[in-house]
Order: sequence, then C-alpha cells, then structure tokens
Amino acid sequence: MSALPREPEAFGEQVLEILLRHWPGHQATLTGPFDLVVDGRHLGLENLYRMVLGSTDRGTEIVEDYLEKIFDGDEIGSTPIPWELAKTRVMPRIQPESIFQQLDRSQVAHVPWVNGTVIVFVVDMPQVTVSITLEQVVRWGTSMDELDALARANLERYSPDLQIQLIESQDGGKAAILGEHDGYDAARVLLGRLHERLAPELDGDFLVAMPSRDMFVAMTANPERFVERLRKRVDQDYRRLPYPITRELFLVTRDGVAGTAA
Repeated sequence: MSALPREPEAFGEQVLEILLRHWPGHQATLTGPFDLVVDGRHLGLENLYRMVLGSTDRGTEIVEDYLEKIFDGDEIGSTPIPWELAKTRVMPRIQPESIFQQLDRSQVAHVPWVNGTVIVFVVDMPQVTVSITLEQVVRWGTSMDELDALARANLERYSPDLQIQLIESQDGGKAAILGEHDGYDAARVLLGRLHERLAPELDGDFLVAMPSRDMFVAMTANPERFVERLRKRVDQDYRRLPYPITRELFLVTRDGVAGTAA
C-alpha cells in the first residue's frame, strides 16, 4: 500500500480521492484540512490522520478500512435496533466535551463526567460500533441513568479477566498498564471493582491517565517526581495518539472516581 502525504491538506485531499473512488454514490467535499463533509455531515479526519502517522506503510489500507466502518455504521445505525438485542451490547466510552463542537449535544446519548469529559454510549456490533442517539433512548423506553448502569454492567462482563502489566520505578513509583486495544481501555476506569483490584498493588488510592481511547495507565500518587514524569508522557500521548480524551489525571478511591482538573 502506498504511503499517504504527511501535510494535512494533502492528506485530506487523498482521503477524499479514496472515498470517491470506492464509494462514488456519496456526495463529498473537503472544507478544511481535517474536515470532510459527506452527504451533508461533517466527518473529522484528525483521528484518521493520527492513525495513519502511527503506521505510514499501511496508510491507504487504514483509510479504506476506516471509511468502510463509517459507512457500515451509518447503514446499521439507520436501521432500528430492537431493545432486546441492543441492551446486551450497550457499552460506555469516555469522550472529551469538545466532541460537541462537531456533534449536536441534544442528539447524543451521554452523561456528564469529570475532568471535562462525558460518557457516551454505543451499541457494540461484530464489526462496528454504532453511536446511540437520544431518539433511540426514547424509542427504547429507557433513561440515561438506566443506560449508564447497563453499559457499566456490560463492561464488567465484557472483560472479567483483565491482563494488567505492573511496572515499578527505581524511585518507588508503580504503574499498572492495561492494553486490550478493543476500544474500551480508557472506559475501564468505570469498572466498579477497579479500586479493589488495583489498590493493593498501588499502595491505596491511585491516579489514572487515559490520554486516548486505547490507553489506560494507573499509577501511585507518589513520589511526586514519578507522577510528574508520567504526566509528561501522558501529555505527549494526548497530542500524538488517535481518539484523544484528556491530559488530566483521575483520582480513584474506594468511593469512586474524581477529576483532578482545576
């Protein structure tokens, strides 16, 4: 597969060319380096750009797969999903509040969370995830609180036996890294037994970093130099990885998760 250009505007033009070549039935135009309008809907390309930068030799393949999943998701999303099927597949994802710069807040099923983030909900289908709208929530006759509880319960069942890598620093700090790479790594901060599982390894209450959707790092709250060193790495990952969430840390206690943003 050919490499794609690194210059943002040229990258966007190449994505548009790929889209029109494989899906000629769609109306698409580029309105900015990372803003593609497809059939009247804005499709941000920054996450795709970051994905390609992480694997430049597979650039065209990554773009084709990304667009195919977008269109498959649209097709599935336009078909009413029965509640009996959906309720076993509802999953949570943590997103930055900034997603509402492109999406209509009044149409997205979500609940506010900490550190300038929100919890959104998707239906996890075999090859694609479909975002849940408020219209679907009303149609199903459920509520946001019930959806939130259901999504967390499904997340617990989705991965009962997590593989966690523990690392100990020479200065006494410890970190626990989780990397399932299934789209729900960051969301696992919502697991009800997270404190019970990690507190014995991390000397009690601990901090969690999730700079992107597929990153989860728990760490001891001390020593300070250890935390600051990891903060710098978190900031780098936040600016580099696709699907960024936040550079802020989260405090996990027996009573729940709190934000650390001022």
